[in-house]
Amino acid sequence: MTNYSDEERRILSYLRESAARGEEYFRAKNIADAIGLSSKQVGARLPHLAEKSDDVDIEKWGRARSTTWRVTVS
Repeated sequence: MTNYSDEERRILSYLRESAARGEEYFRAKNIADAIGLSSKQVGARLPHLAEKSDDVDIEKWGRARSTTWRVTVS
């Protein structure tokens, strides 16, 4: 995980731990609240992490008020 910023590492660690038992669905606000970042910081990084991460699959899943992300650990 040397190619990741501190914020990206925090997001990936949280997603890995939370989705360890199978697929989970997240909103940027919920991730941000759990790790102490703003939802804007998380939301801006999730699309990039979806492309960069090899061990966590991040997929834009749905959009109601805010985007929902489907996360599974590879």
